[in-house]
Amino acid sequence: MPATRLDPIDRRILAELQADGRMTNVELAKRVGISAPPCLRRVRTLEEAGFIKGYHADVDSRALGFEVKVFANVGLISQAEADLSAFEARCREWPLVRECHMLNGEVDFILKCVAPDLSTFQSFLTEQLLKADNVASVKTSLVIRGAKDEPGVPFDVLEERLNRTA
Repeated sequence: MPATRLDPIDRRILAELQADGRMTNVELAKRVGISAPPCLRRVRTLEEAGFIKGYHADVDSRALGFEVKVFANVGLISQAEADLSAFEARCREWPLVRECHMLNGEVDFILKCVAPDLSTFQSFLTEQLLKADNVASVKTSLVIRGAKDEPGVPFDVLEERLNRTA
């Protein structure tokens, strides 16, 4: 179901849950202007349709002792689909890899990694990532600080686009 097939109430539900996934159904219904039973039905429909993939706590990695964040640009020897899929599967097994994205251009993948300290990341890099099948090159960038880390999508941009096409 494309976003254009969602009505404004569905989109408001998604925007509200993206901002605060812990609110009660009663509070959500109040914020979007409908009663609780149809709101709950809509949420379940959005979950079943895959618009809501899950609910997560936004944990502070530094407060939990993960002081290091690194972006790793990975080049592969082969870009055959089986090799790409094998690398993605391997990334899902590595706990320090928090995100893995295949790219178009000079680099095949970018990985967002976290570690408690630099030596832990270095060990992962030299003992696992660089030794992984099909890996040709890895270039890393250590994050000094983050200016923005916003999950989800900008619903105001979606609404503006939908209003222009209506």
